[in-house]
Parts: sequence; structure tokens; C-alpha cells
Amino acid sequence: MTYTDELIEALGEYLLRLADDRMILSHRLAELCGHGPILEEDIALTNISLDLLGQAKLYYEKVAEMSEGEVTADDWVFFRDEREYWNVLLAEQDNEDFAHTIVKQLFFDVFEILLYGEMVNSKDKDLKAIAEKSIKETKYHLRHSHEWMLKLGGGTEESNRRLRDAVDLLWMYTGELFYADEVDELLVSAGIAPDTSKFRDEYYNTLNKILVESELDKMDPDAWMQSGGRDGRHTEFMGHILATMQYLPRSMPDEKW
Repeated sequence: MTYTDELIEALGEYLLRLADDRMILSHRLAELCGHGPILEEDIALTNISLDLLGQAKLYYEKVAEMSEGEVTADDWVFFRDEREYWNVLLAEQDNEDFAHTIVKQLFFDVFEILLYGEMVNSKDKDLKAIAEKSIKETKYHLRHSHEWMLKLGGGTEESNRRLRDAVDLLWMYTGELFYADEVDELLVSAGIAPDTSKFRDEYYNTLNKILVESELDKMDPDAWMQSGGRDGRHTEFMGHILATMQYLPRSMPDEKW
């Protein structure tokens, strides 16, 4: 297909949003390396983190190819400030406990399965290829988070309470997953990006089904939702994430790794 300058600019911004979501969530999971509740879970979370990092890398590399000058994927990751990141707020939320980690991952996994299910039909060959590869990984991610929801929800009174607290806290960040502006509208009309509004009902129906299976109450899809990440307005966690993630490259910017 023919890409106008307007389409190229919109695609670059869209790719950064996808990349930032996965980069920040990957980093959050990587923080748990060596701190999982059991050895097998420690390995599982690390593997999911690496999958998300790999997906983010593909998006950043495509943006770098589209950029003017000698720009690399690392430049987009390590040399942007907090207000220049466009990830959803859900991705940056703290690993308060294991229940919060699982709920956050579930909320993202269900969305990602639906997103990639549509993106495999993209007219952009690179996006289509990334979706075809990533959906296989995401099926495992969702199976993992779903199984832990059932274990924690149907476990002890304490594990059920912690799971409920995590859902109550993180639910308000799910709405931003369906954020859409003129960038999305342009790419949707060109057949490049999926129209996320088409599977919003399926997303919340799926989540509520899992919540009921996990012995929790259903949540309201139309409740008030928090936003700001897509505009570069983040929670207090984001600055700390970047301070850790970017410290070494910024300390020695001319080094080659």
C-alpha cells in the first residue's frame, strides 16, 4: 500500500505506543526476577517479561527504520524522558504483591489477545508479521494469568482478599487500553491498525467471566476510568522506573553494548 507522510507520522506514533506498553510492563515483570513466590513462577514471570521485551524491540526497531538520521531502538528506550513515553498507566503500576502482578497481567493479556487477533489482518506487512508471532506468546501469557486467578481466588480467604483488592485498584486503568484519537482513526481507516472499540464489550465480558470463576464479583465496564499515559501524563511510579531502566545508558551514552 502507499504511505503518505501523514500515514507515516501516525504509524510512528502508534508503534511507539505499542512498544512503550510492552517495554514498561516487561520492566515491571523483570523486577520480580529472583523474587517469585516459587522457583517455577520466578522463571515463568521472567519468560513473560522477555516475550514482552522482544515484542517491544520489534516495534522500536520499526520506528527506528522510519526515523530520520542514525536512530536506533535503544535511543527510543533509554533517551526519552517521562513525558515522552506514551504507555498506558496500567503497565507502570507497582508490583504491590503477587495478586496485583497477576491481575495487572490478566487485564493486559486479555486485551492483547483481542488486539493481535485483529492485527493479523493489518495491511502493513510488518505489523501483520509481529501480530502472527506475538499472538502465540500471548496465548501462553493469558493461560498463565488465568490459572493464577483461579488459584488465588479459590485458595485461602487471604489470597481471595488480596486478589479482590488488586482488582478494585487496577480496574480503573483498563479503560485507557481503548484510548483512541486521530492517530488511531487514520490508521484504522487505512486498514493498518485494529479498531479496538469493536472488541471492548468482548474484553469486559471475558474479564467478568474470569472474575466470577475466581470467586470475585463482576466489575462495571462503564465505571470511571483513569487516563493520561497516552498523553505522557504518568503516575508517580514512572519516574522511578525510568531512573532504574535508563541509568547505565545515560551514564555512559557513548558505550556500545
